[in-house]
Amino acid sequence: MTEWIYFIHPPRADFAETMTGIEKEVWSRHFVRLQELGAEGRLILAGPTLGEVNTGIVVFEAPNRAAAEEIMRGDPTIKEGFASGDLRPFRASLLRGRNC
Repeated sequence: MTEWIYFIHPPRADFAETMTGIEKEVWSRHFVRLQELGAEGRLILAGPTLGEVNTGIVVFEAPNRAAAEEIMRGDPTIKEGFASGDLRPFRASLLRGRNC
């Protein structure tokens, strides 16, 4: 398995504080999807950056780029056009409590 990261770029600054009802609903499904990836053992970590720009990050495992792209494109926020995604290969070099 290879590690991957995708960045979730919301449509505007201060997005977390200005979400509409439909955006909140889509982000709720996004959260459920991440929980599913966690239950499958594929999610390493996920969360938003805080402050004026709320870029999210998702670090996960996938066997290859095609599978990683499928995971990113399956994210409801990206799939439904409420955010854009930026996928990159990733390697955890240092992690608290674990030698990488």
